[in-house]
Amino acid sequence: MARIVRHNDESVREGYIRNGSKVVKLFTSALKAFQCNNRIVMEQRKHFDAFLRRRIIGRLECGRTQLEVSEELGIAQSVISRHWQRFQDDSNVSRCYSTGRPRVTTPNEDRFLEVNAKRTRRSTALDLSRQLSSATGTTVSRQTVYRRLGHIGLYARRPVRCVPLTATHCRLRLT
Repeated sequence: MARIVRHNDESVREGYIRNGSKVVKLFTSALKAFQCNNRIVMEQRKHFDAFLRRRIIGRLECGRTQLEVSEELGIAQSVISRHWQRFQDDSNVSRCYSTGRPRVTTPNEDRFLEVNAKRTRRSTALDLSRQLSSATGTTVSRQTVYRRLGHIGLYARRPVRCVPLTATHCRLRLT
């Protein structure tokens, strides 16, 4: 693949492109066309493997500028900047897979909801959210409790508004 070797930044009148072993001199219009085509090719690449991410970080740690690394590897400078920023934030070059909103409850709180729901079968999701709030200080909505219990297979949280029917009441109702 051809890449830009060097060009005159002040007045981009000429540039040199290496294609294999040949170095070709390009003038203004051809150089700009090559740069535009190169950017289009760079945008089509989706994810970098771990090896390339480590190469980017390693070169930046050696003291090279982001622009030098981007020209050298044929990657947009904004991508280099984003990888460097992420590395400085958490000292990690791996992709982060957490997308969307972070979870409100921890696995221990989910377990708390499960145990209390199984212990008191007739409690509502609102009652369980109040119990969780008083026990741990984490405020969650009724819908969140309903969703968490749905993940473990407890779906019907029946409200305790009416008096439950006894066996004789059920028998009399059905006859």
